[in-house]
Amino acid sequence: MVPRLLKIIIVVLLIAVIVSLFSGLVFLFKDSDRADSKRTLYALGVRVTLAALLLATIFYGFYTGELRLGTNAPWHDREGPGLQQDN
Repeated sequence: MVPRLLKIIIVVLLIAVIVSLFSGLVFLFKDSDRADSKRTLYALGVRVTLAALLLATIFYGFYTGELRLGTNAPWHDREGPGLQQDN
């Protein structure tokens, strides 16, 4: 259950980074005529913080062994029609 929760947290953080990216773009266009607006800068700070949290979560998953590269793919242990070897 815990690896599934970790993957959900990673997906939520990734979506939050993308939303923050687009909100910063909207602020950039809307506030281009106002020199005193700091909304784009704040959106950048939120995006950097979310990206750091995302990377820390991924590193935590690799460190604890809950995430692995390539060895836990659903098709890893299967032999497909073109992968069977004749002995």
